[in-house]
Amino acid sequence: MGKVPNIHSLRSVPELKYINADNVTRYRAIMRFLYGEYLRLNYWLKSEDVYEGIMSWNLNLNYTLEQCQIDLDQLVEWGNLSSRHDGGKAVTVDEYLRKKYQYLLTPYSIEIERLLESLENVRGYGGSLEPTLFDTIADCLIRVRKNAGEYEADEARDIWNTLYGSFQTLHEASVDYIASLQTNMAEDLMVTDAFLLYKDSITRYLQDFIQALQRRSYRIEGNFEQITPGVKELFIQAVLKDEWRIPKMEVTITQEQYYEQLLEKWEGIYRWFVGGDDYLSEMSLLERATKEAIVKIVRCAVRIQERKSSGISRKKELDYLGQWFYRLEDVELAHTLAAYVFGMFPTRHLLGVDRRESDSQEESMWEQPPIEKTLRSRSRKKQDRQDGQNPIMDKTMRKNNLRKIYIEQHKQEYKFLKSMVGLKNVEISNLERITTSTRIQILQWISRCLNSPKWSLETPEGVRIQMEQPESKERTTMQCEDGDLELLNYSFTFSVINQSAWEQMLHWVEE
Repeated sequence: MGKVPNIHSLRSVPELKYINADNVTRYRAIMRFLYGEYLRLNYWLKSEDVYEGIMSWNLNLNYTLEQCQIDLDQLVEWGNLSSRHDGGKAVTVDEYLRKKYQYLLTPYSIEIERLLESLENVRGYGGSLEPTLFDTIADCLIRVRKNAGEYEADEARDIWNTLYGSFQTLHEASVDYIASLQTNMAEDLMVTDAFLLYKDSITRYLQDFIQALQRRSYRIEGNFEQITPGVKELFIQAVLKDEWRIPKMEVTITQEQYYEQLLEKWEGIYRWFVGGDDYLSEMSLLERATKEAIVKIVRCAVRIQERKSSGISRKKELDYLGQWFYRLEDVELAHTLAAYVFGMFPTRHLLGVDRRESDSQEESMWEQPPIEKTLRSRSRKKQDRQDGQNPIMDKTMRKNNLRKIYIEQHKQEYKFLKSMVGLKNVEISNLERITTSTRIQILQWISRCLNSPKWSLETPEGVRIQMEQPESKERTTMQCEDGDLELLNYSFTFSVINQSAWEQMLHWVEE
């Protein structure tokens, strides 16, 4: 989590205007020359020195000293340069009052030029995985824990600079290296045959880093847990004291602000290695990203090898395998060999009518008669058209037979319902041996009543069926022609609520 900005840090940055100004080439040339002289310890420069230095580069700028003076004044206005009056070597008063100035880079401009110089050398994410930095960080934490607030002059500051510098290098370099594996250039390399030459070295490099991280990170976490808040406070105060012992001509930050920065950086290191209750540590995320990179590299290598081996003829292997099958005399051994060689075959779902001759579970499927299924040819060749057309089959007799069976089945159900209405109150234990269709009918009544809030249902024939559950949870056995069924001894109450529908049903049953 980054530092929370304040209002001052969110201001506009006029010092960056010269990077994209109209005369950007001239401004960049002035700033680069002044930055080069700054590195040579030449700080205050005259406009003539700046102009001569730029023209010595032979940039063909078509530049004059007056234009250079105007550009220098503009850079002063943007805050990139500081100026002071140059009164040296003036013979007359007029020369002294002629507004000759010397120019110096501001701290903002120095950092901007450093950034631009480093950006010119960027050729990718770069980065590296340095497992030795874990030991350096752990050693610094051990020194903080063992010293317990007792430090010699500048010792605490050296420990802090080593600790934070190592952490910053570890974090930035590792993140940049993992990001370099996700670039388009890396993606393109991972699909070529040349990637196989790098696969082993990259994988070994990542695995070594993972192992070092897993072995050495516990030292860091353990030392963080053993450093008490009091020891941490004494260490930070010692760092603050060492820093303020250095004489500074320009004081841009107070001790309280520097103290808050130290606390924030310490908490940042702690969160990176230890994490919190609601989130994982950055170290865990780095470990996960490194493992995912290893998996990605291995998959790409396997894919390349499979693509290379796909065009190799396996005629000799298949011929040897065929002879091996031919020499086997036992079909079980052949099944075993096929399982080892081919594994599971891709499944195909074929729909057919299962005409099992027995319901025995002990009977194997191989002992059942086969189901014939006609497969349509998938050939792209145009099939020959049949000369004649298939006649429409007359299924009237089959329909009539099915209709008679359906009517007879419903009449049996209605007759059973009629007998129940005549009895009015019936318990399952009072029923005699019943048919399969009657059993299904009773189970449908039970299911519909259980799904009803009032435990009742109304049939299309105008009959209300009210079901009640026995209070003692008494169970009974319902005897059926296809077996016995044990269930609760439900009781049913039948009443006619629609007389006309009921009479129509009776008349239809008696026909």
